Amino acid sequence: MNTVETQMNTWLDDVVIGLNLCPFAAKPRRNQQIHLDVCDAEDDAAILETVYHALVHLAHVDSAITDTTVVVVPNALADFEHYLDLIDATEAMIDHYNWRGIFQVASFHPNYCFEGCAPEDSENLTNRSPYPCFHLIREASMSRALDHYGQDPDLIPAHNIASVSALTPSQRQILFPWINDAQD
Repeated sequence: MNTVETQMNTWLDDVVIGLNLCPFAAKPRRNQQIHLDVCDAEDDAAILETVYHALVHLAHVDSAITDTTVVVVPNALADFEHYLDLIDATEAMIDHYNWRGIFQVASFHPNYCFEGCAPEDSENLTNRSPYPCFHLIREASMSRALDHYGQDPDLIPAHNIASVSALTPSQRQILFPWINDAQD
């Protein structure tokens, strides 16, 4: 396994699942249904082509085999605003191929910053990953997970913010070593 995959798997296990930021991730992770697709491309067209192929793959493979895919882009998209442009392009692609209601994309980036937040705000940690990512989610799987969740899903963001805000500086450094200000 290469370094990118190792870092992403550690992030999935220790941050996403370990902090319970996504209460729906543990089961597909345990069942090995989360596919990591490392895209070494550096230009937008090649990155979007990889995202397209990942969506086509999801459309043709049983969810018991691959429930969700995370396209990881380690060599490009360091600029968060540029990354958001490609998230918008992915949304447009989903619409173009009539995949709205079938797939959705969630965004994760090392410099993720929610609108209205300062870059150092703790809540940004909920969407910070070691590399820019396009998390391609099956809406049917999400609906099934929500049906069995047993709690109000609208409370998930508040839980996540509380979880990352409660981290000590040393915990932040351990969980988010790629963030320069993790010790602040």
